[in-house]
Amino acid sequence: MEIYQIRAFVTVARLGNLTKAADALSLTQPAVTAQIKALEQSLGVALFERAAGRLTLAKAGEALLPTAESLLVLGAQLKSEAQQLQGSLHGAVELGIPSEQPDFLRLGELASAVRDQLPLIELKTLTLSTVQLDEYVNTGRLHAALTLVVNPPRGTCWQPLRSVRYRIAMPAALAGTVKRGGWRDVAQLPWLDGPAGSHTHLLLRDMFERHGLAPRVVMQHDDQANLDALVRAGAGCALLREEIALAGAESGDFMVWGQARADATLGFMISNERASEPMLVALSSLMQKIWLPSASRRP
Repeated sequence: MEIYQIRAFVTVARLGNLTKAADALSLTQPAVTAQIKALEQSLGVALFERAAGRLTLAKAGEALLPTAESLLVLGAQLKSEAQQLQGSLHGAVELGIPSEQPDFLRLGELASAVRDQLPLIELKTLTLSTVQLDEYVNTGRLHAALTLVVNPPRGTCWQPLRSVRYRIAMPAALAGTVKRGGWRDVAQLPWLDGPAGSHTHLLLRDMFERHGLAPRVVMQHDDQANLDALVRAGAGCALLREEIALAGAESGDFMVWGQARADATLGFMISNERASEPMLVALSSLMQKIWLPSASRRP
């Protein structure tokens, strides 16, 4: 039994006409009919009598209508009180993030949503490696985190947001030396890596370990959001997000090697112990609206 099904029942009962009810609900007539049938199946009683294409309240419908109307009122009250509570939430939320571009992480959208919907909340971000993000969330040093992982972290409330694919990008001058080479030749090229425990480091090591190899790292760079600039300058090879790697290859800034790829997931995590805290419930709701807009539009 869903609130939108109850709303359809009450609207049809009030208006006494399926067409008018569909218009009032901004739905098609078949959609309204389907919602009422689903509610009847859930309740185990017929709410309307159907004859000559018309719907009239059945005895069970007449008996249940006041309760249904009360539920709608309580639902509206619940929503109103929740909105008021959003305004009363105050304090600072410390959010861990990986070293990635702010637009990729949608930090601007998040900051705007917090400003508008949680005006008394101050959002603080801290850039850490994947391993540190997991540790800090689970030990309570961070309220929550956006993180890039291959497998969902254990012991946390985990919300996957999007899949991410990485490709091998290399300067054109180096690409020519391994045009017909294999993984062993690529491993011997100069590589740019992230710090130990970072998503770039973990993905890179895993990619080569699957071939029994290790990349020849010549530079570890904390700022993984801008590794493409170093590849463009000819410093070495690096794992870049696929959209960045392909765009750079298309513009002739560097080359993408073969079909090698590494897949990860960007997600939002909160420790299980803190998942019910009002501030974090509100933050989790904002994350869902930003990243999963289709889900937030469900009835």
